[in-house]
Amino acid sequence: MLNWIQVHFPNIYALGWTGDGGWGTAIFQTLYMTFGAALIGGLLGLAFGIGIVLTADDGISPHPLAYQIFDKVISIGRAIPFIIMVVIISPVTQVLVGTTIGATAALVPLSLGVFPFFARQVQVALLDVAPGKVEAARSFGASNTDIIREVYLREGHSELIRVSTVTLISLVGLTAMAGAIGAGGLGTTAIVTGYQRFQPDVMWLATILVLLFILIIQFVGDFLARHQHHGS
Repeated sequence: MLNWIQVHFPNIYALGWTGDGGWGTAIFQTLYMTFGAALIGGLLGLAFGIGIVLTADDGISPHPLAYQIFDKVISIGRAIPFIIMVVIISPVTQVLVGTTIGATAALVPLSLGVFPFFARQVQVALLDVAPGKVEAARSFGASNTDIIREVYLREGHSELIRVSTVTLISLVGLTAMAGAIGAGGLGTTAIVTGYQRFQPDVMWLATILVLLFILIIQFVGDFLARHQHHGS
């Protein structure tokens, strides 16, 4: 098999599996950026998504000023194109990580780029929870923390899985874009090694691997969402 690849796809074979530009390294960097940014940006997005629902006029803890802050931060964050955000926050990335190049450095703009998107998705998911269930919990003396945990998150968990799936898929795309500007991963392999060095076989294999990651995330996310929906 390896001999066949070496003969028919020499550029793919030449990259190897390990090393700075190897396929294994590129795959690991893509997964590292995707799930690392998902964890950081996901926690920020969840906090802002819950915050904007709670502080709305019809929320369980109305606070117009806090609501406006949450809403404006989310809206402005979503409006900034990712490639511009990378440049804008590069001084922050330099301070936090010590460099603006590489997979770890990419976690900063990736996290900040994805959290407003996820926050808005969380807001929509939580607003789908039946208001009557929230009122019922309040009538029984549940605290705000209890309502968040036992009503919003428990009742909305299926939809939260779905929006998390969409967010992860978006992140895979952002890692590819980050790879084009030196973050590493399959994006760097596809653009820098494949496209710019006129190695179409490398470009196409890297693209196929990115698509494969997206399909796997979509399949797992749909499976978990259906399982949680039927189990609730």
